[in-house]
This record gives sequence, structure tokens and C-alpha cells, in this order.
Amino acid sequence: MGGPVFNRSVEGVAAGTKVYGVRGRSDRENGVGVLGLGSFFGVSGRGENGLAGVNGESVNGWGVRGVSDKSEGVMGFSNSRSGVKGQSNSGSGVRGFSDSHDGVSGQSNSGVGVSGVSDSGDGVHGFANSGSGVGGRSPSGIGVRGESDTNAGVHAISNRIAGVGVRAWGLNDSTGVAAFSHGTAGIWLGGFSAGEFWGAVNINGNLTTSGTKSFKIDHPLDPSNKYLCHSSVESPDMKNVYDGVVVLDAKGEAVVVLAAWFEALNKEFRYQLTPISAPGPNLHIAEEIKNQRFKIAGGSPGMKVCWQVTGIRQDAWAQANPLVVEQDKLANERDFYLHPEAHGYPAQKSIVEARYAEELRQFREEQQKIT
Repeated sequence: MGGPVFNRSVEGVAAGTKVYGVRGRSDRENGVGVLGLGSFFGVSGRGENGLAGVNGESVNGWGVRGVSDKSEGVMGFSNSRSGVKGQSNSGSGVRGFSDSHDGVSGQSNSGVGVSGVSDSGDGVHGFANSGSGVGGRSPSGIGVRGESDTNAGVHAISNRIAGVGVRAWGLNDSTGVAAFSHGTAGIWLGGFSAGEFWGAVNINGNLTTSGTKSFKIDHPLDPSNKYLCHSSVESPDMKNVYDGVVVLDAKGEAVVVLAAWFEALNKEFRYQLTPISAPGPNLHIAEEIKNQRFKIAGGSPGMKVCWQVTGIRQDAWAQANPLVVEQDKLANERDFYLHPEAHGYPAQKSIVEARYAEELRQFREEQQKIT
């Protein structure tokens, strides 16, 4: 075994198969199986032929505990499997605490940086006062991966005011967070302020909201102190609205030319004409839309006319995804409401309670811990 040479208070060599170089066991409450103190490695072990480099067992205390003033308390290397592997039936598989650096740090060139397995507790649990609770980095694989059959794959909590439970940066034209789901939602956000986006948002699919679809800007007359909000126009159809202003010619007519794609995108046109400065009792649509244009007639020469045309989308996506105006609630959503308070019911009758009961239960438990 190459590398620098250190003085060892205890040194063990495993000569046969299924033998441990150093093995520690403690049956005493809060006892330590193996305790190592050093300026570099607290405990260093190397296992070959499928054996454990360091193995520690304890009934109530730590199986293996490493303390170091300058480097890692426990460090594990492996050429083909896990550098450090933790497994627990009820507690934490691997648990790390740090006041200034990483609670648990894992690095892998092709496999998993940190792997934790637990039947009921945390597979990997990291806690740090100022560094990273859990830090994972992989040149080709996954930096941090969480998987669960019954609970959250990754559960992140921030107790700091204005803190962040999960922070993800997508650098070099990469994605900060990618989530996929075969069920209800790839990402579910809940809380008093469920989500906030700074920058462009691209949605390839339907956008559904039970609240107001509005814009919010700094108030044009008092931008320092007020906002201005407008609601969007809603319709049971996938409706597009177009408008403009024309000046009628000497015959009291005008031809409005539309975009080349107009008829490919729209169907079932509706028209509205409004004369400006004078009545236009005979103003009318002389020719309906054809070849991307329509004709206005019956006005006075030089009259200004405001026009509006609406159409219903007929593009390929709209035809493949027609809007179902009236929809039945799922079985687990019946007797629950998108806005229960508006119907005179308590907040517990919300659809969110029906869909995400376990997530909300855990969220409330965490809130109680910090209040």
C-alpha cells in the first residue's frame, strides 16, 4: 500500500479470506467499536478480495467513529464499489455533521458519489451550519440521487428566514432542476407562496390555473409605491383576437390585409366595426376573410374605422388537444374544492389536501419544529 507512512497505534493485516484487518465491537451503551484519532486519517483500512476495509459493530453506540483535526474523520476508497456504504433499518445509513465544510462528501468517476439505503429512516442525512449538508459531484453520473418507494426521494429543509430548501444552478447551458412524473406532477410546489420565477418560462403543454391569470407591473403613475394588475380575457374556446384601424377611401371602402398564416391558424371568424367621429349606419363587412384579407364598405370617404376579428385555433396541436370545458373530478377529489373557502368550507377541504396529504402532513410537522 503506497503513499505516506504514518505511525499507527493499532495496525491489523488480514491474511486469510473473510478476516478483518481491524474489527471493533462495543456492547456498552454509547460505546465505540473503533475510535481513531489522527492528524490525517482517524482510521484507515483497506480490504481486498471483497472484504471490508474497516468494519465496526455496536449495539447502541457508533460502529465506526473517526475524529480528525485537519482532514476527514472517516475516509473510504474503492476501485469498483462504494467508498463508504451505510445501511440502517431504522436510523441513518450515513450521517455527517460539519460546522464549516461538507457533512458528507462523495465523489465517483462513474458510479454513485454517496449511496445510502434505509428501510424507514434517511438513506443519507446531511446537516451543516454553513457548508453543504450533502454534497455530490460526478463527472459522468449523478451528483446526488434519492429514491424511495413510499416517501420522498430527496427531502430538503431550510430553517433560515428567506432560506432555500433546494438550490440548483444550471451552468453552461444546462438545466438547474429536471423532474419527470408518470403521475400527477413532476414538481409539486406548496405553501403560502408556491412558486416564483425570475426570467422567461417556457411551457410545452397546457397551462391550467384556478385563479386569476393576470399581469403585474410597476404602476405607470407611481412606480415607486404601487403595482398595476390586469386580468386576462377568458373564453371556453381557444380564441385569438386581432384588431386594427383603417381609413376608408373615396368610395367609403377599405381592404384589410392579414398575416399569411391567418387562415391556417384560425377558423369561425367573428367581426366588429366601430366608426370614429361620425355615425356609420351602413358600415358593414362587404367581403369575408378569404386569401388573408377582408373588405369593409358602407362608410363615408375618409372615415376612420376600428375593426376587430376573432378566430378559433385550428392548428395541429389545437385539433389534437381540444379543450374539454366541463370535466368530472377524480374519485379521490370529489367533495374537495379548488377554493373551499369560496364555497363556505374550511381549508381542509382543498383539492391539495386530497392529492398531497402526506406532503402537507410532513410540511406542518416541520413548521411546528421551528415555531
